[in-house]
Amino acid sequence: MNTKTFARVAMIAAVYTVVSLFLAPFSFSNIQVRIAEALTLLPLIYKPSIVGLTVGCFLTNLIGAMTGVNPTGMIDSVIGTAATLLAAICTYKLRDRKYKGIPVLAILMPVIFNFVFVGAELGYLFFPDNVIMGSLICGAEVAVGELISVFVGWFLIQALSKTKIFEE
Repeated sequence: MNTKTFARVAMIAAVYTVVSLFLAPFSFSNIQVRIAEALTLLPLIYKPSIVGLTVGCFLTNLIGAMTGVNPTGMIDSVIGTAATLLAAICTYKLRDRKYKGIPVLAILMPVIFNFVFVGAELGYLFFPDNVIMGSLICGAEVAVGELISVFVGWFLIQALSKTKIFEE
């Protein structure tokens, strides 16, 4: 990784972390709209963003747990970060599969992975007596917030793809 790419990856991680923590009341728990998740569509136009998103999510969840704004604690640093990493990889891999010119399946990867991973995490933590139902409910709540974020992200990606910010 050259210096320019490293700087971009660090910038993505920093922006993700700062935006998430600045908007902490909206970024954590089962009903959340983590606006920084708009960045999860960056792999559509910039492969190294996968690393920046993963690091940014990890730092967000870790700092959130350490400061008490993340009610799920340290477990989110692992599970939430895994969801972000896998979603980013799949978003990148599916970027060329388009329906009417839009990579719908790629765009849905953050929604699907957060529904499954974060939904299961929250279901386990908040509904220990009925983990399956809790996972479905929490997963659906997280997915709605994620849909809002990726909707914003699609317009962000459209704007960024017209710039030279991610050109080598």
